[in-house]
Amino acid sequence: MEEKYMCYCGLYCENCAVKAKVEPASKTLYGEMKAAGFEEIIQFLPGGEGFWEFLGGMARDGVCVSCKEGSGHPGCPVRICARQKGVDACALCGEYPCGRFDRFFEGYPVLKADNALLREDPRAWGALQDTRRAEGFTYAESRQ
Repeated sequence: MEEKYMCYCGLYCENCAVKAKVEPASKTLYGEMKAAGFEEIIQFLPGGEGFWEFLGGMARDGVCVSCKEGSGHPGCPVRICARQKGVDACALCGEYPCGRFDRFFEGYPVLKADNALLREDPRAWGALQDTRRAEGFTYAESRQ
């Protein structure tokens, strides 16, 4: 588990569908389109140049890292609070869980149990994230 992918809320960015699936797919698509010669004709397609720039950026630079590294919504109330309190993870805060998590728990059903594990045993939490990543887990599938 790489700490730079750990979010204040307890999510692990490498298990996000955007990072785990969309980012690698963008690299594949960009490479295939480039090999097929789309670079020369993309300007003739409606919205092609903007799309090509966007896809190239995703393929080259990736999508994001984590909220701790500057990605994500800058106005996230969880991130703002954690930074103000100086905690590495909300699960380690004495006021956790707070009202900021109501929507998170609805959107990410595994988060409550994950944060309980993080609070109890951070190494076990990290091992769980590594196992999930190796098995192809993403939070998007956990919502279904």
